[in-house]
Amino acid sequence: MEILDKSFYSIDALTLSKKLLGKVLVNEVNGKIFKGIIVETEAYIGAIDKASHAYGGRRTERTETLYGEPGIVYVYSIYGMYFCFNVICGEKDVAEGVLIRGLEPLEGLDEMSLNRFNKHYEELTKAQIKNLTNGPSKLCIAMNINKSNNTKELIKENSLYIEDYNIEVLPSNIVETTRIGIDYAEEAVHFPWRFYIKDNPYVSKK
Repeated sequence: MEILDKSFYSIDALTLSKKLLGKVLVNEVNGKIFKGIIVETEAYIGAIDKASHAYGGRRTERTETLYGEPGIVYVYSIYGMYFCFNVICGEKDVAEGVLIRGLEPLEGLDEMSLNRFNKHYEELTKAQIKNLTNGPSKLCIAMNINKSNNTKELIKENSLYIEDYNIEVLPSNIVETTRIGIDYAEEAVHFPWRFYIKDNPYVSKK
């Protein structure tokens, strides 16, 4: 297993969205380790993307993280109570990022279950197992990712990072389709910038 470094993230969001599939997101919290295989991603490209928080070069206190160095974390809140986890990529000041939409649980399943459902993993129903990490906010709850991770670099020292387990994801097994929950984004609604591993049960929507 190798921890991905800054050079891995120094590419455009569309390319990174596909390269992240099969990689393993790791979060270490209070001696507990959470791991999940990335199975679904979405690309956001600020300059031309009306679904991006940085569309047209918009810079605010909230979006400034988007303009940061590749390989840093952008966590934002939705509905005032949930979080979404993104990886900044490309060049500094370009505002490209990848939203992690779905994970296949790999390690720390019992803790994930307690975080999501206040139940041990062995007590979960089939539906609850499927819904453990199959969505951007669900995976943040399960993996204990929150605003404290915002702006942090994805490195071992910060306890949140991404590893390469040499899981091969063939191009023929990557589905490219439209993104979810961006009905306000006019023509960007139709951009095929969501990517997922075909037939994986932890994809949020097929």
